[in-house]
Amino acid sequence: MPMREECKHFQSRTYDSGEVVRFCELDLAPEAPWRCPEGCASYERRLSGAGWVTGSLVEPALEDEPSPGGPDVVHLLEQAEDIVDSVVPETFSEVEREDERAERRQGAARRRWPWSRRS
Repeated sequence: MPMREECKHFQSRTYDSGEVVRFCELDLAPEAPWRCPEGCASYERRLSGAGWVTGSLVEPALEDEPSPGGPDVVHLLEQAEDIVDSVVPETFSEVEREDERAERRQGAARRRWPWSRRS
């Protein structure tokens, strides 16, 4: 069964490069972006809200599924996910350190007397 784009948990992102990422936000589709699991118990049809305006944006066609499919593809995708997940905590720590440094710099700039001469 292909990815169910009408599912409440289906997400799609298009980047400036034109690359499109399609996935299940519950991480229940091990073969994303090509297919959802058969008989997914978490499937919920997406409901539109009143007053929403739907644009005419058309997403690019989904690339062909690599062959052969099956367990090898699932294993490959799980390995890729593990690699990304292993880097996330370190990346968050780096961003937090950069934010703290920026806050300290901004705090020092605010404490300076506005009419003082710099030597």
